[in-house]
Amino acid sequence: MGKRDNRVAYMNPIAMARARGPAQNSGPTIQDYLNRPRPTWEEVKEQLEKKKKGSRALAEFEEKMNENWKKELEKHREKLLGGNESSSKKKEKKKKEKKKSSRLSSSSSSSSSSDSSSSESDSEDEDKKQGKKKRKKKYRSSRKSSTSSTSESESDSKDSTKKKKSKEDHEKEKDGKNHHRKRKKADRGDGPLSSESLSESDQTEEVQAKKKKSNEEKEKATAR
Repeated sequence: MGKRDNRVAYMNPIAMARARGPAQNSGPTIQDYLNRPRPTWEEVKEQLEKKKKGSRALAEFEEKMNENWKKELEKHREKLLGGNESSSKKKEKKKKEKKKSSRLSSSSSSSSSSDSSSSESDSEDEDKKQGKKKRKKKYRSSRKSSTSSTSESESDSKDSTKKKKSKEDHEKEKDGKNHHRKRKKADRGDGPLSSESLSESDQTEEVQAKKKKSNEEKEKATAR
């Protein structure tokens, strides 16, 4: 079976447009817009004068309305002023009566306020005195407790130092006795034995010196 021929003939769009001929105009052209009918200068002037006349008529109407409104306002004011004169007199009388009553009430309130202020000041003074007494008691009790605690701590530190010193003295006495015994044995015995005993005694002395230094340092730290 052979292949299908899918080739299409080439059509020149420009040639086809020319063959169709000129396109039909569907709307007004530029020439129609330029050749449109226009009003003359005289007709424009007449339109402007008509607009001015209309605005003048509106202004005249507004002026008349304003004049009428002003007249109505004046009449209303006169009525209110006539009625307010009698009401103003009544208000003045009421104000005078209120002033008299307020003066009487202020005098009575001032006397009562002075009494209350004096009683309040007395109560405040009593409260302050009681507060000072309570503070003094608290300060004394805290001071006593602090002094007692410090004395107890000092007594404990003294007891501990005494015990340490007694122990050290006891150990020194023991070491001294042992050293004296070893020396006697070395003097009685042979030469090599005496040298060994001397070396041991030197070691014991060094250990005792180190213990003394460490104990002294501990006592200084506790004293600080």
